Amino acid sequence: MQSRIIGTTMPVLEALLQPGESLISEAGELSWMTQSIAMSTHTQMAGGGGFFGAIKRMAGGGTLFMSEYTAQGYPGEVAFATKIPGHIVPIEVGPGHEFMIHRHGFLCSTPQIQLGVGFQQSLGAGIFGGDGFLLQKVAGYGTAWLELSGEVVIRDLQPGETLRVHPGHVGAFQASVSFQITRIQGIRNMFFGGDGIFLAALTGPGRIWLQTLPLSNMAHALQPYLSSEGSDRRVGTAGVVGGIVGSLLDNNR
Repeated sequence: MQSRIIGTTMPVLEALLQPGESLISEAGELSWMTQSIAMSTHTQMAGGGGFFGAIKRMAGGGTLFMSEYTAQGYPGEVAFATKIPGHIVPIEVGPGHEFMIHRHGFLCSTPQIQLGVGFQQSLGAGIFGGDGFLLQKVAGYGTAWLELSGEVVIRDLQPGETLRVHPGHVGAFQASVSFQITRIQGIRNMFFGGDGIFLAALTGPGRIWLQTLPLSNMAHALQPYLSSEGSDRRVGTAGVVGGIVGSLLDNNR
């Protein structure tokens, strides 16, 4: 199998599969595929524990159904694009080389990859969509491609070295890294610091991938522009401005 990542702001992964080769993704991730690619949707992943494995995958933030894309007869191409500006990061998975990724981080993989619950903690209503903080565990063996939002910052932590991160900026990290959710110290810091109440403490050894555009931050930034009141006000303003511009153009004809 050959693969390449095209683009920088909204990248897409294109994979050229030889006859019999496959890739898997969560349902709904496909962007395009050539005629020789056969698509099969099911709940199981190779070595994933059947239906109970699917339940574990859902508990980690994944989907119940997975789609498998296989080249039949002759080579074919299948592509997966990111949903928001960001990066596609390939990781090599094997025994002793497992990863934790954020709940929406899995894009696609080779068939022997397994997904499950890596970490789950309730952080209170209204935080991370009210679902608490979830991480998926990527195990098995093969190649997986992750979707991280915004720019990606890579840090290699030495044994015992700790980096405290806003949880939404945690994109992925090697399973050798210790992870726990901690509260920000100090009442005034918690309620008036503007940085939230919780931080993720990541302790080495191991590599971590940080993302600069958490989905929760993006949703919060867009919320004022999606309200009906704001929409009505902007439509009204646009109508007035359009009328003025139209009148000026008519007068100059």
